[in-house]
Amino acid sequence: SVYEEIAQNVKTICTTPKYSVPLDRSFGIDADFIDRPTPKAKAQIQAEIIQAIRKYEPRCKLSKVSFEEDFDGKLSVKVRIAINR
Repeated sequence: SVYEEIAQNVKTICTTPKYSVPLDRSFGIDADFIDRPTPKAKAQIQAEIIQAIRKYEPRCKLSKVSFEEDFDGKLSVKVRIAINR
C-alpha cells in the first residue's frame, strides 16, 4: 500500500548515511553526530531527519522525533509521521 511505501521510504532515509549513495550524495542522514555529547547528537539527528524527510518524502509530515537512551548510552530514535492525503 501507499502507506507502507511511505513508511519504508522514511526508514530508508533515516538509516542511510549521507554520502553513501553514489548518484545522490546528499541522500540520508549525516553521521557526524557519532561520539558527540548526547544533547548535541540529539539536536543534530533531529535536524538531519527533519531536513531529509522534507526533501525526499514530501508525501508525509514529520509529527515527532523522540529518543530513548539505554544504560550504556546507546540512543534509539523514533520517528512519527503523518501521511498527507
